Amino acid sequence: MQLFNVISRHNQWLSVRQSTIAGNVANANTPGFRAQDVQPFEMAVEQARLAMAATQPGHIATGGPTVVATEVRREAPWETSLSGNNVTLEQELMKAGEVNRAYRLNTSIAKVFHRMLMTSARV
Repeated sequence: MQLFNVISRHNQWLSVRQSTIAGNVANANTPGFRAQDVQPFEMAVEQARLAMAATQPGHIATGGPTVVATEVRREAPWETSLSGNNVTLEQELMKAGEVNRAYRLNTSIAKVFHRMLMTSARV
């Protein structure tokens, strides 16, 4: 069931990224505003501590659950306006499309895996 956990964490990361993109778009005309983005999901997972889970009372005790930290960082701009703002709406819309595709992929994978589990439980 690790797959459901990874999908859930990736969806949380996508939510943070979508909020960051929305903040960039909302401040597209704010003088001096610098666009932000979150670190890639792969980096967040690599930095997370992997822990074993005890499934039986006789198993060795483990640490707490693994948490994927999402860090917001400055982004390299495509261009900077005279006001010092470096938000490019085209770039932000492309990132929003990436988030949408990744969320749909996660949802599709979860549905297929759930269907497979339910089919194997019936047999």
